[in-house]
Amino acid sequence: MYGGDSKVENISLVVAAAGVGKRMGLGYPKQFLEYEGKPLFIHSLQVAQETSSVKEIVVVTGKENIDIVKEHCKNFEIHKVVAVVAGGAERQNSVHSALKYCDSKNIIAVQDGVRPFLKARYFKEALDILNSDTSLAGVVVGVPVKDTIKIIDSSGQIVDTPVRSHLIAAQTPQIFRGEILKKAYEDAENNGFLGTDDSSLVERIQGKIKILLGDYDNIKITTQEDLKFLK
Repeated sequence: MYGGDSKVENISLVVAAAGVGKRMGLGYPKQFLEYEGKPLFIHSLQVAQETSSVKEIVVVTGKENIDIVKEHCKNFEIHKVVAVVAGGAERQNSVHSALKYCDSKNIIAVQDGVRPFLKARYFKEALDILNSDTSLAGVVVGVPVKDTIKIIDSSGQIVDTPVRSHLIAAQTPQIFRGEILKKAYEDAENNGFLGTDDSSLVERIQGKIKILLGDYDNIKITTQEDLKFLK
């Protein structure tokens, strides 16, 4: 049991906006790509700014872009930002740096800076889930996969076909009780473990996590092909 009898209400949001955009071929970090007149990462920040349960925001970005991010936050009136911090070599390193600025007593949500279609309902519904089941460590937004997935070996030969109804494509936000998320990150760093997302670190220390069904339009802008979703 993580939450005791107390109701969790406050969220600290970490926005991971430290990418360099190599796969996009933009010549600048993809989080600064504009959609509807504002950088991609600002879309998530505006949703958080307008969500009462989100009490503080920490943005992690490249060291050379800290002042640019601060200026955008000022221009778009994102007043909940308490820190803009430098990222690390990997996303995991970047988020770990940001966690130091988050209140451990809060729920901590981690959001990709290039996932601009964040919904306010994700925060509300995640809090409802965590308050209804205190054994849970966190909630991850995700959607059922539409395609049949194949597992292959190093030569490209198919070795297994998992049951599609058991498969979920994980998205962000990924939302956890603050103390256990920080513990998971510390344990991963101490043991040299590099996970593919925040949830994998919490799973590794046996944290129970539930899926919150998201939306198929909650995509991450990663490649040139993804740009069609911004039109």
